[in-house]
Amino acid sequence: MLKKNDLIIVVIGSLLYTVLFHKNPLGINFLIFELFVVSCLLLFQHVKIKGAALIISLAGILITAFATVLVFSVWSYFVNFIVFLLFIGCLIFPEIKSFFHAFILFFYSIFFAPVLFIRNLSESRFKNKKIGIYFKKIRIFLIPLIIIFIFILIYRSSNPLFDNMLTSIGDFLNDILIKIFGRLDLTFIITLIIGLFFCSVIFLRSPYIGAIENYKKKNDVFKRIKIRIKRKFPLLALKNEYKAGIFLFLILNLILLTVNIIDINWVWFNFEWNGSYLKQFVYTGTYLLILSIIISVVLVLYYFRGNLNFYKNNRLLSYLSYIWLAQNAILAISVGIRNFWYIYYFSLAYGRIGVYMFLALTLYGLYSVYIKVRYQKSAFYLIRHNAFSLIIVLVLSSVFNWDCIIAKYNFSNYNRSFVHLNYLSSLAPKALPYLDKSLKELNNIDSIQKRKFDYEYSYMSPEEYYSKIERKKEKFKLKWESKGFLSWNLPEYRAYEELFGKKK
Repeated sequence: MLKKNDLIIVVIGSLLYTVLFHKNPLGINFLIFELFVVSCLLLFQHVKIKGAALIISLAGILITAFATVLVFSVWSYFVNFIVFLLFIGCLIFPEIKSFFHAFILFFYSIFFAPVLFIRNLSESRFKNKKIGIYFKKIRIFLIPLIIIFIFILIYRSSNPLFDNMLTSIGDFLNDILIKIFGRLDLTFIITLIIGLFFCSVIFLRSPYIGAIENYKKKNDVFKRIKIRIKRKFPLLALKNEYKAGIFLFLILNLILLTVNIIDINWVWFNFEWNGSYLKQFVYTGTYLLILSIIISVVLVLYYFRGNLNFYKNNRLLSYLSYIWLAQNAILAISVGIRNFWYIYYFSLAYGRIGVYMFLALTLYGLYSVYIKVRYQKSAFYLIRHNAFSLIIVLVLSSVFNWDCIIAKYNFSNYNRSFVHLNYLSSLAPKALPYLDKSLKELNNIDSIQKRKFDYEYSYMSPEEYYSKIERKKEKFKLKWESKGFLSWNLPEYRAYEELFGKKK
């Protein structure tokens, strides 16, 4: 049930959106708009902050909104967008505990909220009359106007004098319209429409009853449903499935044990770098991990999908599944150590940071599968808890200035790690203070690199890198000085002050 002031908030919000973002790059304007939205939701729509999903999503919005100004990365904006849409889904049904179902509710609301805005706008009153009445009057004259236009076209084609007269009238009206609307900015209208769309989705939320009812049927605990089906030897079939599960998990555990012993001996304690690339060394293990985790989860869910959960003698199968999950955790740690050596010898990069994020989610995913088997939890439990862990990892990762961290780390460790100048030169302008090196420094780094990494592949020379960074600095200077207050952000401000502040 919509409140009377919801429509007013949508209009004010869309106007504020237009003022903040029209011809203004992203910056502090993004934070101002999100703080306005959250404040309106809490003050005027009386949102009760309760439940883990709503609290986590709200905290995630505030953290990532400030991160867009304090960190200013594409990643922080992306994570903020994901968390915000989940927050809207939680507002539609505050009792929800699953981010997966919150996303379904938000997705539904995208299509119906604008319709709700138009409907409520037509029911609003102007001079004690509903605005919808004016729409109906316009509609009444629409068909006659179309018919008149058709006949004008017919008469113009049949009568040259009439055609010339209409052309003169058309030119006259065109001059008047250019004088009136010539200065009208089309981008302003587009920005206003986008603002209306966003605000209608945020403040005029439309509940999807079907999804809510489906969610209410979900439960964390796996329930045994007894269905009487006439079968021959049903207990024997269950025992055979149990025996097959024991055989499968026993063999898989032995295979993975062999792999883990090799990794522990070779990667954990006796790793020696022979000077070759380590890309395959890491990513082959990562792909193996992904495949192994998918198989392990699918197999465990398959064998503990039904009555085997309640089979009295399933202890051996349960223990084998625990060992299987634990061995996958050891495999995850092995990949983490591989990634450590990769960073040690070949420096930081986005993908190598992403590997650790993936490993953190993997370890929690394995733990959640163990809880599912140990305490007879449902698949809904797995989806709900792993979605929570995913959002938490995404939010935490958005508060780090990865470009600056990468640039600072890579140049600080040039004595032992490979410095990929091509990659470093592509980092964001906010990292320029760490990327800005003199030709003397670059040549010194290059001489050490050539002694340590004698590769046939041709990388960017110090001179090429220096020229590219100089061009990047000039471009950044012009762009920053053209920005207004609404596009301000901390990392670029610091970069500008460090690079050019002393020269001003």
